[in-house]
Amino acid sequence: MKFTLSWLKQHLETNATAAEVVEAMTMAGLEVEHVNDPAAKLAAFSVAKVVEAVQHPNADRLRVCQVDTVDGRKEIVCGAPNARPGLTTIYAPLGAYVPGSGITLEARPVRGVVSNGMLCSAAELETASESDGIMELSDDLAVGTPAAQALGLEAVIDFEVTPNRPDWLGVVGIARDLAAAGLGVLKDVGVEPVPGKFPCPVAIRLDGSDACPQFAGRLIRGVRNGPSPAWLQQRLISIGLRPINALVDVTNLITYDRARPLHVYDRALMVGDVIEARLGRRGTGGEVSADHPTPTAHSDEQLIALDGKTYDITPEMSVIADADGKRPIGLGGIMGGTSTGCSEATTEVFLEAAWFDPIRTAQTGRTTGINSDAQYRFARGVDPESLVPGIELATRLILELCGGEASEIVVAGEALPPPAPIAFDRAYVKQLSGLELQPQRIDDILRDLGFHQEADLVFPPSWRRDVEGKADLVEEVARIEGYDALPALPLPEMAKPAGGVLTVRQARLRAGRRAMAAKGYAEAVTWSFCKRETARLFGGGADALVLTNPIAADLDCMRPSILPNLIEAAGRNARRGFADVALFEIGPFYMGDQPADQVTSIAAVVAPHPPRRWDGVAADPLFELKADLLSLLDDLGAPVASLQVVQGGLSDWWHPGRSAALRLGKSTLVEFGELHPRIIKALDAEGPMYGFELVVDSIPEPKKKAAKSKPALELSPLMPLSRDFAFVVDADRAAGDLVRAVAGVDKALISGARVFDVYQGPGVPEGSKSVAVEVTLQPREKTLTDAEIETLSAKVVAAAEKAVGARLRG
Repeated sequence: MKFTLSWLKQHLETNATAAEVVEAMTMAGLEVEHVNDPAAKLAAFSVAKVVEAVQHPNADRLRVCQVDTVDGRKEIVCGAPNARPGLTTIYAPLGAYVPGSGITLEARPVRGVVSNGMLCSAAELETASESDGIMELSDDLAVGTPAAQALGLEAVIDFEVTPNRPDWLGVVGIARDLAAAGLGVLKDVGVEPVPGKFPCPVAIRLDGSDACPQFAGRLIRGVRNGPSPAWLQQRLISIGLRPINALVDVTNLITYDRARPLHVYDRALMVGDVIEARLGRRGTGGEVSADHPTPTAHSDEQLIALDGKTYDITPEMSVIADADGKRPIGLGGIMGGTSTGCSEATTEVFLEAAWFDPIRTAQTGRTTGINSDAQYRFARGVDPESLVPGIELATRLILELCGGEASEIVVAGEALPPPAPIAFDRAYVKQLSGLELQPQRIDDILRDLGFHQEADLVFPPSWRRDVEGKADLVEEVARIEGYDALPALPLPEMAKPAGGVLTVRQARLRAGRRAMAAKGYAEAVTWSFCKRETARLFGGGADALVLTNPIAADLDCMRPSILPNLIEAAGRNARRGFADVALFEIGPFYMGDQPADQVTSIAAVVAPHPPRRWDGVAADPLFELKADLLSLLDDLGAPVASLQVVQGGLSDWWHPGRSAALRLGKSTLVEFGELHPRIIKALDAEGPMYGFELVVDSIPEPKKKAAKSKPALELSPLMPLSRDFAFVVDADRAAGDLVRAVAGVDKALISGARVFDVYQGPGVPEGSKSVAVEVTLQPREKTLTDAEIETLSAKVVAAAEKAVGARLRG
């Protein structure tokens, strides 16, 4: 939003400079982005008068001028053809930077004559794109007058408008806030009605939808359209708008002055006596022209807009139509069409002021790609009570600039109800903000901002629909009083938490991240959302977890697991030529919409695509994943030796027979294994894929140790030895149960136990299998004797038989 200082002063009685206005705006919460102040850029330039101009002795096209300047009489060499005695122009002293040429003036001889300054052209001052000579100004200007003042240049302030403050999109709204902040006095912004001389011959019709609940208009006949006056053109040019003609310029002026977009239709180009606001229609036809007085049939409605482009109209768009509602002549709240555009030949206009639904207007702008001044304002919410005042103000300006006479105003539909009153206790200002203000000061601030008060009720104005509660009123008071007036109090001291900096859970998450990275996994950070169909594949997708306003159509549900996002990430990598990935993520998934339903987990997915080998021998990725998982659990402090491997009863996204769970008692810590091909196909990926999902909070916290430091490393100087045992166990018995029983026989001597062979076939009873276990013994104090080894071996066999019913083979 841009405006000039003089424009602001049309509504605000103040002597403030541009810098003071910017400071007041910033303190009142208006974020100023840029200030283009010609007075600062042209501070060194001033008005001068040429007293004498004679031919340069050494150059045909140069003149040596004697010039009266703010610094006295100067001799200046000038090459402009219009340099002559008596000319009033702009002078630049030595040392001045000339913006149009990019040079800094120095005292250098020009063909033997030193020039003590410069006489400037409009192009050199960047007030015009090109010029034929030095500037020619009015002789009434005094020598030394600042150039910016002489040229009528003024500061242009550009600031960012937050979506909740559409009233700031008009200069009146800015003036109102600055007046409340004490920068000046708000002038009367009321609009005197223009009496209608005749009934309006154009009827207004609404289709009853929410797209346009209210529409107002009037006819003005006998107008003489043409270029708008210089003051109006300059006001529009200063904020970057191109003047078109008086009728259009008036509507653009009111759009920026009152945040009230309007539109004018050439009545002679309208078809019929009814203008209708409705939704778009499919397959009803297109433009009406002189050759085709009725719409021609085609698949969809279209509009050739004022920007010269043709737009398809959908049933979600608000349309302004004539020809008994059949021909679109504008997109409601967006842009008018060329079929009824005003030109210098226009003598009769229909002036429109309507209120269009902000959401529908914003969506239409995104669909069409149009970001007009009207769309920008209607998408944020225009004052619903500004229709008639906007028409009255535009009528007065049109009659003043173009002549003519106006009809009575026709209004169709009903305005939105006013904002609801708010019960407000003035003491709440101190309670919420700490500001100690008298009740009268609070009332004055709210009154200056346009709020109406009756006892303890505050009625927000029609243009402030963002104010919905008493906290909003406190914010308004604090904003105008000044955030610098808020009391500065130190935060209360808080006792230092006992123990370490990190909790056990936080430390585990940090350790888990480092452990997975050290094992070669790449960390992924994915959305906490997924597609609802995907969530249903993983046991989620409940109505309570569906997002009301998702950031994307395929991210409309809170994820019930991290695995689907990792599977999709692995699939995307594979499609880009990186099939062999190992990804992990630490984050939450959601079992419900309550705080206790948010579960933190560590999940990983591996898509193994190892290189081909000549011998065809490759490690099983499932057992490699299991090894990584057990190592991770050990790093997290889980009681790995006490965990049980359980197959069956797992979630249905795991491959049956190729997956398992690790449990501690009745608590399941993690499920792992190969992912079901059905799941991988549904997520548009290629298998096989393996993964696990570990619930961090399921790991019991370790018992606190008396000593905080780790014990000293104890290494035995004695050689370890190993013994092999082949046990026959039931075929459905997990080998891990056997290993756990063997390893627990003597924790002081047995440093490891692992399975190195599993056999089923001849020599082993039906329904049984042979599991070979290597047991590593690590002597601590002395070398073990044969008798001691045999005794320990007997204990191993006895423990295996007791725990899992195993017996030595053979």
